[in-house]
Amino acid sequence: MDEARAREVLAAAGLPTRSAELLALGENAVFAAGDLVVKVARDAELLDRARRELHIAVWLAEAGVPAVRAAEPEARSVQGHPVTLWHRLPDAVRPAGARDLAELLRVVHALPAPSSFTLPPRELLGGVERWLRLAGDAIDPADAAYLRERRDGFAAAAASLTPHLPPGPIHGDALPRNVHVGPDGPVLVDLETFSSDLREHDLVVMALSRDRYGLAAEAYDSFTAAYGWDVREWEGCSVLRGARETASCAWVAQHAPTNPRALAEFERRVASLRDGDGTVRWYPF
Repeated sequence: MDEARAREVLAAAGLPTRSAELLALGENAVFAAGDLVVKVARDAELLDRARRELHIAVWLAEAGVPAVRAAEPEARSVQGHPVTLWHRLPDAVRPAGARDLAELLRVVHALPAPSSFTLPPRELLGGVERWLRLAGDAIDPADAAYLRERRDGFAAAAASLTPHLPPGPIHGDALPRNVHVGPDGPVLVDLETFSSDLREHDLVVMALSRDRYGLAAEAYDSFTAAYGWDVREWEGCSVLRGARETASCAWVAQHAPTNPRALAEFERRVASLRDGDGTVRWYPF
């Protein structure tokens, strides 16, 4: 799904297209439209996830967790695309930092499981097959086969991990980009990966950001200080890191058919994994 297709869906949903501002284009096309933020999911397979994200927003609101709030209680299905509406947050007063994220994660990790619905396990590798299918012939079939093999190996290894922290609700994609700092303080956004699983999933993301994406050591140290523990001390860290690297490669692949930059980034990532070089810089996409 490209921006033009997403705008067609907006129009079919009766939402403004000309004035809508594209904020992000990934698993969802995210638009700002007046007082709303509209998320258009890539395909119909994501409808259940869109519905669950709305349930999660209600649960977090009832628990008093600072997070984005839904503007409609139900997901729409428009021309085969799930569409959800959200209240637009006030403009950010500053960029979110690692400490902001850590403090919100402490709140989330203290929550009991919701009583009105069930959070799924964190299917970190669950999207790999779909992303590779969407990549199609744009990527080398040998690279796709390599990622499938890695997926299977890390899925088996992750299933046998002994956690350091008690399992429970997690954000699932815990990065500062998923925190918005408005006039009333930091709030969580992008709730669709909320899960019930190893809390370490949320912490490995920042460790990988330090190693792969150029997060400054000082920022990472502020994250671990605010959270109260460094996941790199845990023997299972390398397994969850490897699983996330595998998923991150496959996620970029889905954009390769229409974006040469995505193809180049995908090939950089796969090559570094094949070489076993954990120092190669990856770039956010």
